[in-house]
Amino acid sequence: MRNTISSISRRDFLALLGAGALAAGAASTAGCGSSAGSASAAGDSGSKLAAIKARGHMNAGVKKDVPGYGYLDTATGEFQGMEIDLCHQIAAEVFGVSYEEAKAEKLVEFTDVTPKTRGPLIDNDQLDMVVATYTITETRKKSWDFSTPYRTDYVGLMVKKRSGFTSINDLDGKVIGVSQGATTQGLIEQMIADEGFTCTPEFRAFSGYPIIKSSLDAGNIDVFAMDRSTLAGYMNDTVELLQPEVKFGEQGYGVATKKGCDLSAVVDKVVQDRLADGWLDEEVSTWGLV
Repeated sequence: MRNTISSISRRDFLALLGAGALAAGAASTAGCGSSAGSASAAGDSGSKLAAIKARGHMNAGVKKDVPGYGYLDTATGEFQGMEIDLCHQIAAEVFGVSYEEAKAEKLVEFTDVTPKTRGPLIDNDQLDMVVATYTITETRKKSWDFSTPYRTDYVGLMVKKRSGFTSINDLDGKVIGVSQGATTQGLIEQMIADEGFTCTPEFRAFSGYPIIKSSLDAGNIDVFAMDRSTLAGYMNDTVELLQPEVKFGEQGYGVATKKGCDLSAVVDKVVQDRLADGWLDEEVSTWGLV
């Protein structure tokens, strides 16, 4: 007789083990006097880790338009970048396999997110985590758990070389394109006040980075503002950073998870371990991040 376990993938086997553990937990809860309905609820929401293992994969929200961090290669249909690799590291820890096995077994399923969608998708459990250049702020920490920052960046102002801009003061009355739901506008306004600039620019919010860059190229806006390492993926010989020596808007990127869930501690352990062993520094070099 053929060995049944050997005929299924490691991913399917892990899912079967997780489902068995989840069912056992629900039965134990029911045996303690809970109703079947409450037992099911405990199994579904009481442990994020148990739910992930029963499902057999993690659901991660990532960017699809930030080269080096999270980028969807339309030719292959595969996501790539530092944050994609970090997702595989987290899955390896959750499922108790190697990083290479986590990638090979596709233990992470990716969904592209925007600044407007990433939080709600965690809240409604469609995503287990978001690894998408998600800046940690005190306000956001009230709604979601965040890991230790795995990357720190600053805001940059990309302009066309032909614009003739040499100072941030040249942006008086000019239009700065930012991403919807990002903190960029507030950080720029704070920098202008802190640095003593006298300009008053206008802001226009867009749904994605490619459309901001195309609007800059078309002359519909004067500046593309975003984190510098994000802008690096859109740099070419027609654009430059305006006054790059003015460093402002420090951005600490963290992995976001549901508030108070048991996955949060595992995620933070992975980030701290990969910072300690230098893996994240190697990723910065691998993906050409600045």
